[in-house]
Amino acid sequence: MRILVANVNTTQSMTDSIAAQARAAAAPGTEIIGITPRFGADSCEGNFESYLAAIAVMDAVVNYPGPFDAVVQAGYGEHGREGLQELLDVPVVDITEAAASTAMFLGHKYSVVTTLDRAVPLIEDRLKLAGLEARCASVRASGMAVLELEEYPERAVEAIVGQAEQAVHEDKAEVIVLGCGGMAGLDEEIRQRTGVPVVDGVAAAVTIAESLVRLGLSTSKVRTYATPRPKTVIGWPITSAPATPPQPAASQAAG
Repeated sequence: MRILVANVNTTQSMTDSIAAQARAAAAPGTEIIGITPRFGADSCEGNFESYLAAIAVMDAVVNYPGPFDAVVQAGYGEHGREGLQELLDVPVVDITEAAASTAMFLGHKYSVVTTLDRAVPLIEDRLKLAGLEARCASVRASGMAVLELEEYPERAVEAIVGQAEQAVHEDKAEVIVLGCGGMAGLDEEIRQRTGVPVVDGVAAAVTIAESLVRLGLSTSKVRTYATPRPKTVIGWPITSAPATPPQPAASQAAG
């Protein structure tokens, strides 16, 4: 099984971190391919960057040169999942929905801790669109920009833990969801500090994608996510070169 894990920004080091977390969560025999868009912003923290990322990720996926069994969109609260579902006949899993739905198996209410405050409305809207907002206690901002998560990891953990603790004590959250793909891999430390389950969206999405593939299930092509009708589309796909070259067998998950 091969799963494409698409970063929504153009920062390669973040793609590498996201892919590493995906491989750690994947079952033996699942190959994880990290994809970085060929254009777009180096981090996504607002509507303009999110809509740009939606096009960039679709472009990267349709240009992938080999076969794949599922796609994970690794941007929390970002746009574009619906477009991918129309274009592809394999499962498409967004980390926003994967993390929130997983959290609801673990407690009555969950809270999301994300990056900057400007990202909060985007996440709230995506959760509402997915029908997942009813059991969301809150969406809190850590005050850390996306790229600062890598640049200042210790500070990032402290900021996330602080907001997570407030979510538990003030908002009555019973589960914490990490609200950014760039937070991949921080779940265990935050779990130890807060004492509640912490859901990493990348790990949750990969596990769900694997399950859908094994069950032989994919997106319904009746009505909402039907394949786009044949028509003249000028300038698409935007790039023609492969977005990401095939990675060596060493990238396959060992467990």
